[in-house]
Parts: sequence; C-alpha cells; structure tokens
Amino acid sequence: MTPIILSGGSGSRLWPLSRKLYPKQFLALTGEQTLFQQTLQRLSIEGMQPPVLVANQEHRFIVLEQLEQIDLQAQMLLLEPFGRNTAPAVAMAALQLVAEGRDELMLVLPADHVLDDQQAFRQALALATVAAEKGEMVLFGVPADRPETGYGYIRGQADGTLPDGVARVANFVEKPDAQRATEYVRSGDYYWNSGMFLFRASRFLEELKHHDVDIYDTCLLALERSKREGTQIAIDPATFACCPDNSIDYAVMEKTSRACVVPLAAGWNDVGSWSSIWEVHDKDEAGNVTKGDVVVEDSRNCLIHGNGKLVSVLGLDDIVVVETKDAMMVAHKDRVQDVKKLVSKLDAQGRCETQNHCEVYRPWGSYDSVDMGGRFQVKHITVKPGAQLSLQMHHHRAEHWIVVSGTAKVTCDDREFLLTENQSTYIPMTSVHRLSNPGKIPLEIIEVQSGTYLGEDDIERLEDVYGRSDAVAVGAAH
Repeated sequence: MTPIILSGGSGSRLWPLSRKLYPKQFLALTGEQTLFQQTLQRLSIEGMQPPVLVANQEHRFIVLEQLEQIDLQAQMLLLEPFGRNTAPAVAMAALQLVAEGRDELMLVLPADHVLDDQQAFRQALALATVAAEKGEMVLFGVPADRPETGYGYIRGQADGTLPDGVARVANFVEKPDAQRATEYVRSGDYYWNSGMFLFRASRFLEELKHHDVDIYDTCLLALERSKREGTQIAIDPATFACCPDNSIDYAVMEKTSRACVVPLAAGWNDVGSWSSIWEVHDKDEAGNVTKGDVVVEDSRNCLIHGNGKLVSVLGLDDIVVVETKDAMMVAHKDRVQDVKKLVSKLDAQGRCETQNHCEVYRPWGSYDSVDMGGRFQVKHITVKPGAQLSLQMHHHRAEHWIVVSGTAKVTCDDREFLLTENQSTYIPMTSVHRLSNPGKIPLEIIEVQSGTYLGEDDIERLEDVYGRSDAVAVGAAH
C-alpha cells in the first residue's frame, strides 16, 4: 500500500494565519508538529510504503524541510506548477506508479486533517483494504453526529456483495442547510465526506478514463513531458494547464458504480475553519481558546489567537480574533466559513497579505519584514548553516548588511570577505552579490534596502544552487 498525500491547498478559510505561500498544512495548529507532519507520522503502519507527496512547486522546500525535521523521506515528490484539484493530482500519482509496474493500493489522504484515534484509523483501514482488494473504490466516511453545514455528506445503503461493515454509496450530497443537516443526522444513514480514499491504482485509472477521459489523457501527456530529478518530478506546466480542474468526487466517485463507504470514527476534523480550530483545542471554564499574549474578560466561547501584540477582548460571545504581524481578522464563529470571501476580495485588490506572512521562508532560511517606507525597507534575514543565497543583482536598490550573530561570507563584485558580529557592509546598486553562511550556527543579519523601487521582483539571479530561475522570482526575492 502506498499513501498519496495531497498537499496543494491554500487553506484560505484560515486566513490570516494560512497564506497561499505558507498554507495551513505546514502550520502547527493543533500541537507541536504541523498538520502535514502529523499526517505522515500517522502512517507508521506495517506494510505501508514511504509516501508519494503531491505538492505545489512553490512549497517544495517547505515540504523537504518538514520531512527532514521528523526524519522521514518520501519515495516520490510530484510538484504541480499550479493546482488542478484532487482528481488530476491522484491521476498523476497513479500513472507514475503503474508506469513503474507497481499496481498498488493507493491510500489517498489530505495533508491537513486531524485524526485523534490511531487505533480506530487502523481498524477502518483494515476493513477498507478487504473491499479495495475486491476492486471497490473506498471512501472513508465520518459518521455524522451533529448537523454540520460545512461538510459534504454521503448516504450509505446496505449491499450484500460488500464485506460486513462496508456500505454502498447511494448518493453524494452538497453542503446542506441546517434543517437538512439535522434530518441527515437523525436518519443515521449519512456520513461526512472525509476526502480520504483507498483503491488500486489501475482501478482508479480505469474509472477515470471511463468517466473523465480529458483528465486521464492530459495527465498522461503531462507526465510524459515532466522533468524528473531523483525522487522529484516537476509536472510540465504547459500540458498541465490544459487539464480540467475537478475533484475525485465529481470526476470519479459520484459516477462509478463501485463506490463504497467505510465508517471512520476516529476523531476526524478537517481543521477547515476557525470554528474547527476552536473545537479541537482545550478551553477555559468560559469555553474560550486562547493563544499568545491574550487577556479575556467577560467573554464566552471565543477563539483569540495572538501573534506578538497584546490582544484583549471584553464582553464578546462566539467571536474569533486572529492577529498576525500584518493583519487582523475578527469574525463571528457562525460566519468563519466565509473568510475565503474576504481573501477573494483582498486578492481582487492585489493585496499581498493573502500571499505571504511578514516572515517569508526560503530554502536557505527566512526573512522577516521589520519596517518599510517610501524609499526604504528593513529586513531581518536568517541563513541556515552551510546555506547561501543566489548570486544576484538589483537594478533599483542598494543594500546595507549588518551582522547580528554568526559569520557572513559576502561576495560583492570581484571581492569576497567575511563579516562577524557587529560588522557591516554596503552593496551598491547593480553590484553582483551573494550572502553565505560558512559557519555552524544560524547567521542573522539586518538588511536595510534603499532605492526608487523596492519590489521583491527587482532581482536578477545569475546563479542559484536551488534551481530557481528569474521566471519564478517575482514575489520571491533572495
């Protein structure tokens, strides 16, 4: 059995904590480890192969770093140039496995869900395996125990041809209103759609080719044209752009006659909204969940998430407050499913706050925007031991570098020299330069930029050990 981990979402309903370039699956929202890391560690099961990861190209280094943090390796990393939903993502993985002569069972899992009961998960997986071995397309359904309007539903019905405990999928239901959701829960026949599946690779491809041949043909051609380097496969963007955007549910599961549901009562939560975050955390005696420097007075059932500033709330009920360095969001808990509407509005205005945090992660480390004015910008830059930035130049700005801690190796035109704590240097406009960390501890510097244009796309990369190009440099300086 090979797990296929889908890690390409943007988590817009968890804005402002989740951003497009650092989405919710890479955040530690429910514990010390990120949702992505928790998903991978859940797969420590006998007979389970190393995972196949499907992720956005822009998240490649985040994925690799978070794998390294938990000492795990992926057998394959499929890098999408942009999202095309879950059906193409799973198709690319299935096609690659079959091309390698490995017609294995594929356990398809989102990278951003929570499961509290590992034993219940294993029991459901064992039952699903029996059905999948017989050619069934298994969907894990969470028994609907409350009228939740934020989930899709599945109605199951008895089928004597299936193993005991497995039901045939009678129909899929879109997210219902409160009245219909209540009726579904009372009937006892409905499950929440977990977005988790188990089927054989060739079975999925057979069904996909029958029900949505455009996705099948486009993915097959995209894989042929993709570039492979070690365990990483960069999907051909020109071909993938022609692929229809569709989910596994719409493309296959709602159309096949072989869809069945295995109950999964394992404390599942998709952590898809701020109300979900409130649900999975411990609460105080008034039902409040707080994180950070927070003071609460006469408030009930609130979620207050601080990230540096003091956040104080008074006289609030069922309110969500999320503070980050560059944004604050306040919403009623009943409306948090609509946070994505705010994100869409901000995107339409061209706001950068939906794309990245003030602290931006790079394969060599990170940088944090400290201050900005009309003709200046100040950044706190951290470079990992042994790492280096690209050899680059800027056409519209000069830079001053001040070493806070560690040792910096500086290249500036034809000079190369070392700087240590409290030393500084000046990088003139159009000078070819590079910053490296030759030491054993993180290098921290303060960078002061000055010039007529300070946009992150004012960068010309001349050499980059991470394989980045100017084509992807917009919004991704350094």
